[in-house]
Amino acid sequence: MRLDKFVAKSADIPRSSAKKWIRSGLVSVDQNICKSASLLISDQQSIELSGNPLSYLRQQYILLNKPKGYICSTKDEQYPSALNLLTTNSLTKLHFAGRLDVETSGLVLISDDGQWTHRVTSPRYLHKKTYIVTTSEAVSDAQQQKLTTGVMLNDSDKATLPAHIEIIDKNTLSLTITEGRYHQVKRMLAAVGNHVIGLHRHSIGRLIINEKISAGDWRYLTEEEKNWF
Repeated sequence: MRLDKFVAKSADIPRSSAKKWIRSGLVSVDQNICKSASLLISDQQSIELSGNPLSYLRQQYILLNKPKGYICSTKDEQYPSALNLLTTNSLTKLHFAGRLDVETSGLVLISDDGQWTHRVTSPRYLHKKTYIVTTSEAVSDAQQQKLTTGVMLNDSDKATLPAHIEIIDKNTLSLTITEGRYHQVKRMLAAVGNHVIGLHRHSIGRLIINEKISAGDWRYLTEEEKNWF
């Protein structure tokens, strides 16, 4: 990595300011003043600014099992932000890659990498999202047929893309979609004459919430998982 990029990221300043600091002799590499902004450095080297060590703030990629009662917002509103569940040191630049409403639980992805979250949420990438849906009434064959061919929502002149459905029991189904319209699952069931009384997002793409991560718990994605998107 270039020295100016390292300084900019570590100090959270513009790259232009980092270059000025370096040219002014404020930055040292392995205890030696360095005035070359383009110097390539490694993770093993010691970088200091005016004698104070700098550490590189790596971008964060987080999986959270959101419980009910929290909102996917960067600040508390009527309900607390799900960011309150994280114990990571740097929260200021984190944002949600797709949201769940306060009554919906399950998998949420959080990052400070805007390009990555765009790839997660953009419909063009067709990432599958699977929800466990509890309905007030058993889903009929006719309702299943409509959901798997696409339904019209009341604010759109374009039908939803076909959903994939697996019936778990008479009032519970697994529903997979590739879009991310506002409250889409609840509105799809309402459009076919049913009502969602419980909703849990089980997976996004190849990432799955399983018994190893309880409601309210979180972890960093592995490098392999991050690269799935």
